[in-house]
Amino acid sequence: MITRQDYKDFPVLMVEFLNYMDAIRNKSKNTISEYASDLRLFFRFLKIYWGDVPEDTPLEEIDISDVSAAHPERQVERGEIEFKGVTFRYYKGSEGKVLDDVSLKIEAGSTVGIIGSTGSGKTTLVSMIPRLYDADEGEILVDGVNVKDYSLYHLREGVGMVLQKNVLFSGTIEDNLRWGDGEADMDAIRAAADSAQADGFVMGFAKGYESDLGQGGTNVSGGQKQRLCIARALLKKPKILILDDSTSAVDTATEARIREAFRGELKDTTKIIIAQRITSVMEADQIIVVNEGRITGVGTHDALLATNREYKEIYDSQMEAAKQKAELEQELNNNGEVNA
Repeated sequence: MITRQDYKDFPVLMVEFLNYMDAIRNKSKNTISEYASDLRLFFRFLKIYWGDVPEDTPLEEIDISDVSAAHPERQVERGEIEFKGVTFRYYKGSEGKVLDDVSLKIEAGSTVGIIGSTGSGKTTLVSMIPRLYDADEGEILVDGVNVKDYSLYHLREGVGMVLQKNVLFSGTIEDNLRWGDGEADMDAIRAAADSAQADGFVMGFAKGYESDLGQGGTNVSGGQKQRLCIARALLKKPKILILDDSTSAVDTATEARIREAFRGELKDTTKIIIAQRITSVMEADQIIVVNEGRITGVGTHDALLATNREYKEIYDSQMEAAKQKAELEQELNNNGEVNA
């Protein structure tokens, strides 16, 4: 283990980061928690290196641990989530609150959309479910149990998280998907890919699932990369699935088919969808509006349109932009027909 004074040593931190990734790859319960602390130091180093944090800012104690977990063998079974008065700051003692007194409940198996401007706290909110961050005040419950009372291994095994800019590795498509479940057979792999609307384009490659991906998935499009990452998360069969703007590069028709697949095949999975486009969450059981770290609205699409000014402004703005785009495309098509 590295010491708290070693954060300036980039090579040491890089080695610890790679060890952490190897621990995840092998799903080693004993080492994931150990290297997780070093991973936080690694990212702190990067913040200093990039100038986001003054170098003389005191380091905080690394407190994300499961050594005092009351139920270390318990697993996530249903996927019910509750936030109770949660407040969070990135740096202890700072005045700025990233989340401020957040309370909400998400029923097991439901579909929940989260809408809000950039920097409003959406990603931080969902990142607290698998304990990428811990609350400064309040608590987060999963299936009625404080997340701190699960082992990190079992808690994170129950949560699948897909980011807007997720990661693909060099190797075959099959190798990448098996990060979700190393024991899955090809039927399960193809089923997950089909739900994510990826099986069609994968089978269009000459080698199918044996096709090689460049480091970072450089030889597939942004939308294809996102669909492969969704398939990988589905293969894990999580009880809680978090999609953090992870269909932003997918066309609206394909995104609609993904949502339809979720409704039919993930009825027992709690689905949390962070999106910029309201059309991505309009059909959700409930939509949460986040603004400057606070929950400013909760309800269905129709209810929020009628009662929440912020939501209605976002909706009206997006509908107007879509209308103008359609009119421009129609004008370009008409001009093309005239010129022809």
